[in-house]
Amino acid sequence: MKALCISAFLVLALVSAVMPLSAHHAWPVSNSRLVTVKGTVLEFMWGNPHPMITLEVQTNDGRKEKWQIGGPAIIRMEANGWTKTTVKPGDVITGIGYQYANGEKIVKLERVILADGKEILVYGR
Repeated sequence: MKALCISAFLVLALVSAVMPLSAHHAWPVSNSRLVTVKGTVLEFMWGNPHPMITLEVQTNDGRKEKWQIGGPAIIRMEANGWTKTTVKPGDVITGIGYQYANGEKIVKLERVILADGKEILVYGR
């Protein structure tokens, strides 16, 4: 009976540990259409779980908005040629990806067009 309780406890512990990780990796985006966000890099946070770029974007009516655009873990971005110096504050870049479904100004990137016009993938597709 004691072995059964310990086994049940271990299974519950493992499931509990995995559930938050899988929930974290599901970006709450709308996959129905790509969005394009062009702006000036304010910050490039090169860290896990997701490198994030803060952009200042000028709207059609002249207002300025802050957007967050980000990709997968560093190891996956590095596999596509990214480094911590790929973008820097002051660069004007274009991010293409999927926006959060709730309308937040956060984008899960698919690709970026850098200041020099070079296109760089994020997920390798």
